[in-house]
Amino acid sequence: MPKYVIERKVPGVGHSTQEEMEKMAQVSNDALRKLGGEVQWLESFVTDDSIFCIYVAPNEEAVKKHAQMAGFPADRILKVETVMDPAFSEPSIPASMASKDKKYDKSIRQ
Repeated sequence: MPKYVIERKVPGVGHSTQEEMEKMAQVSNDALRKLGGEVQWLESFVTDDSIFCIYVAPNEEAVKKHAQMAGFPADRILKVETVMDPAFSEPSIPASMASKDKKYDKSIRQ
């Protein structure tokens, strides 16, 4: 299922109280339950004036529907094309060469 980054512009949100953040999460979770698992909220990053949310949903319309039901803005909805991390630059190795803890001896690749 596709993953989305949603930017919600909310002036001053970074200075919200714990209780205000809990209320926002509760409203979001209530809307998610009403959608019956169609949309999943993975996590959010709160900055001074925006919330960047990571969602899994079948399509952009489902993300918009959640925002509307919860009463949240969805100023930008961006479909994630690729997930990248520091290990992205490492060459792939066959699973049979990786150890149980998913690390491997670099000498194997030489």
